[in-house]
Amino acid sequence: MARLTAIASSARALATSGLLRPVSPSRLVAAAAALRHWGVNYAGGFAASAARYPDRPCVIDPTGTLTWRQVDVRSDAIANALADRGVGNGTVVGLLCRNHAGFVVATAALSKLGATVLLANTGFAGPQLREVLHREGATLVVCDAEFVPLVTGNSDAGSDASTNGTTVVVADAGPGTSDLTTLADLTTLADLATTGAPQRPPAPERPGRMVILTSGTTGTPKGAPRPQSTGLDTASAMLDRIPYRDGDVTVLAAPLFHAWGFANLGLAVFLGSTMVLRPRFDPATALADVAAHRASVLVAVPVMLQRMCDLPDHVIAAHDTSTLRAVVLSGSALPGALATRWMDTFGDNLFNLYGSTEVGWATIATPADLRADPSTAGRPPLHTTVRILDDDGLPVPTGTTGRIFVGSSLLFDGYTNGDNKEVIDGHMSTGDTGRLDAAGRLQVEGRSDDMIVSGGENVFPREVEELIERITGVSEAVVVGVPDDEFGARLKAFVVHAPGVTNPTADDICQHVAANLARFKVPREVVFIDELPRNATGKVLRAQLT
Repeated sequence: MARLTAIASSARALATSGLLRPVSPSRLVAAAAALRHWGVNYAGGFAASAARYPDRPCVIDPTGTLTWRQVDVRSDAIANALADRGVGNGTVVGLLCRNHAGFVVATAALSKLGATVLLANTGFAGPQLREVLHREGATLVVCDAEFVPLVTGNSDAGSDASTNGTTVVVADAGPGTSDLTTLADLTTLADLATTGAPQRPPAPERPGRMVILTSGTTGTPKGAPRPQSTGLDTASAMLDRIPYRDGDVTVLAAPLFHAWGFANLGLAVFLGSTMVLRPRFDPATALADVAAHRASVLVAVPVMLQRMCDLPDHVIAAHDTSTLRAVVLSGSALPGALATRWMDTFGDNLFNLYGSTEVGWATIATPADLRADPSTAGRPPLHTTVRILDDDGLPVPTGTTGRIFVGSSLLFDGYTNGDNKEVIDGHMSTGDTGRLDAAGRLQVEGRSDDMIVSGGENVFPREVEELIERITGVSEAVVVGVPDDEFGARLKAFVVHAPGVTNPTADDICQHVAANLARFKVPREVVFIDELPRNATGKVLRAQLT
């Protein structure tokens, strides 16, 4: 009975989205054939949407527009060309692109090969990027021209220029990247689309996987694998709470390599929506895109909304955003004041999702939830349960703080290095603490450990501390997160100078971190102190460092 109820709820959500609306029999047959060939996964989704809506725009970026049929045809050719180069089931391919059509087409092509796609963070420094590619076994990297030096190591003085056997394919990138004519010896996606056979590739023996990078307890990025599929339960959970609709025009500002951005790419594939993409976010341009394309959905992270709200009144007023039905956020904590400010300015269209790479989504706050409690993370959607447990794994009373655990079909099976998150009775830890109120709304109170979330990115301070401590003239370093209105939290480093040597400046420290780690791991502030506060056992008292 419970399963029948769940199926009925999913059907209602799908019907409301318009996905079940009638289409011509010929297109329906073609879509069914595509799904039969590829299965219910990204490859099948791209092909089925191309069959149902061949002339509907799939992606719009600064270089132009590609329809669903064009993406399907182009990705077929690229898949065939890559297959001729040995890419197939299980091949690990790094994808290092900003938001543009090349990312979308590459995703379609690689899914048709059953490859394992490693979504790399565009903010990684060269050494960190190459370490991750090597650890995960990537033999091919599809990247924007601007990232080729990072992949090959040619931009790092004294570094090994070898790619460790990794082949580079340059993606079709938008304005602002390196001139592709200077990389004439490298293959591009455009080359593959021209040379690859045009016929539909054979289906792989098994669907591929997506590996989204996150941070582990040591601070080094971990790979969190997920299947390349979009189950009905997964889609209906989102559609039940957020008013996505078949054929939406979506301004997708959140980075596609991030779990949140990529989840929305998957929903666009499922619904046959149009994605408006730009390689770099600009607040005024985002509002202009909403107005120009009469977008119904805006996908972002909270800091992007902060920057849009901070625009001068006359800039905001110059763009008609009344078509927005849903502004959907995730990736970092949403300040309550920002939620209210956005809705007061742009209307009650704000939806905030709380979750993680490992558990998927846990709760969704609707505009009504955010009006009732602007700081709430909302309630669990369909097919999802949230439990608040104490240190012994037992439920705590309503209103009591405990550890947040989530149960759903989205839970991942473990990191690529064999580690996993704690699981109790089918529910996985998010690593956060929080409480449920009497209305069933979740309040997230903070991390269960020392992890810092800055601008939607996870930072474990020890990795940064160890890097700073390797600098000549530094004795000790501690990095903490302090509140920040724009990024949710910013990194602040407390450094103890080493005696008897030339000491580095704050700029020296920040530049060293920026050269070796992602931008979001660079401290925004460096304070020099004589000694670190410690307790009787020698443990640093981080709470005293603010």
